[in-house]
Amino acid sequence: MKVLILADGPGTQFNEHDSVVPKPLVEIGGRPILWHIMRLYSHHGLNEFVICCGSNGSSIKDYFLDYMPYPRHFTLDLQSNSIEFHRSASEPWKVTLLEAGQTTMTAERLKDHVAGSTFCLTYGECLSDVNIRELIRFHRQQGALATVTAVQEAGCFAAINLSSERPRAAGLLEKDVRGRQLINGGFFVLEPESLDALEGDSANWKTDLLARLIQQDQLAVYRHHGYLQKMDTLRDKEALQKEWDSGKPPWCVWNNEYANSPKDLSRVVQPLRTAEARI
Repeated sequence: MKVLILADGPGTQFNEHDSVVPKPLVEIGGRPILWHIMRLYSHHGLNEFVICCGSNGSSIKDYFLDYMPYPRHFTLDLQSNSIEFHRSASEPWKVTLLEAGQTTMTAERLKDHVAGSTFCLTYGECLSDVNIRELIRFHRQQGALATVTAVQEAGCFAAINLSSERPRAAGLLEKDVRGRQLINGGFFVLEPESLDALEGDSANWKTDLLARLIQQDQLAVYRHHGYLQKMDTLRDKEALQKEWDSGKPPWCVWNNEYANSPKDLSRVVQPLRTAEARI
């Protein structure tokens, strides 16, 4: 199963001394957030990635082009101008990088890259300990075209009204909704047919796709009770770095000490009651 990562947002600059970099390349613990996200999926057995790059995509491409040679052993033959790479412990990833401008990244192009099968999708700016295997299993149980992960957070933004009978998104609410809500956690599982809900090259991925799937009663909601943190501000970055420095960052489920700790997964697949979730 492939993982589609939307890394097409604008660059960010946390203070006047920083250069502008794509959010997915902001480093936590000496590694870009993008690496942490891919490591989560890899821990759950998904190692084929399609990364949609935006206006700052050259930096992301450079990161992967420079990724392999330096951590690995290699022999350089100057006379023949050839390089022989030797065995290494590099991640078993296959990475496709695509240009994702509004006029270049269409639903049809994405269908070509997801190979007509179920795929995962996430944004390149959230760290979480979400159980990807459980998310995929839940999606298959629901039989919907798409499943979104929802987490509880206070907010006063546009919301999804959930069905009281089953874990389906039933409608959108306005911005004056207040209180504790279920928000879009940014981790999805989708069928390739879900891309048919996008009409035209200018359709907005984060709003139009979800809204149209809701209208079709095809957006299932998987409730995640664990850790999830979006990296939007300098405070977010500092909080993530502090958790990394603690030696037990909660999103690093690939660490044996954390991965082997007991987790209560019984709650994540129970039917949802009436609730609200902002996107």
